[in-house]
Amino acid sequence: MTFENPNAVDAQHSPDGPRESVGTRSLATAFPSAALDSQVPAMTLIPVTTYYLETRDPCDLQAKRSPRRDLALVRLLPPMPVLNRFFYTAVGADWHWTDRLPWPYQRWLDYLNRAELETWMLTVQGVPAGYYELEAQPGQDVEIAYFGLLPCFVGGGLGGHLLTCAIERGWAMGALRVWVHTCTLDHPQALANYQARGMRLYKEETKIEDIAGQSPGPWPGAFPEKS
Repeated sequence: MTFENPNAVDAQHSPDGPRESVGTRSLATAFPSAALDSQVPAMTLIPVTTYYLETRDPCDLQAKRSPRRDLALVRLLPPMPVLNRFFYTAVGADWHWTDRLPWPYQRWLDYLNRAELETWMLTVQGVPAGYYELEAQPGQDVEIAYFGLLPCFVGGGLGGHLLTCAIERGWAMGALRVWVHTCTLDHPQALANYQARGMRLYKEETKIEDIAGQSPGPWPGAFPEKS
């Protein structure tokens, strides 16, 4: 899984510019009714460490394959904003993915309908289980822009399998480097998963971020309030 860090060095390649900070403004914009009801989660200044990882040689891949026979990996063509938004909210619900929640349909379509952007979906017995977005960038870089599993499929050994597929697809897109960034707000095993697949940590930085005490979840009120 990846974290929407506006300070990611390579974010300059994004066609949408630097990603927004996670903060009261983005949460209120995403959930205007919640803002009116004073339900926007309280913000807290906390240190967030961002880790940047890369792989520059296909031979470095430590592949992990699931033995399951009921898996399928399919590319989403034509672009489907509704499905990408579903994954964005379902996968990112626990991890403060909020930047894209206010996006209207057309902005999603413009983002997805680019030759350099690919979305792939993992299914289990035909049921959506996870996804990744890959973005080809200048210098023959490919970023794993978004990656993750739906909560009900976490812990079943599919994360390593899906990441293996994502890295392999990055090389197939003509990459000289496949990279990703994650952070301490992400799933506790995210960093270890990237490293286990042979990706090398090349930079880390810690900054104070204004973060909601609790991620808003896939929709307002999805998570019970913590006392």
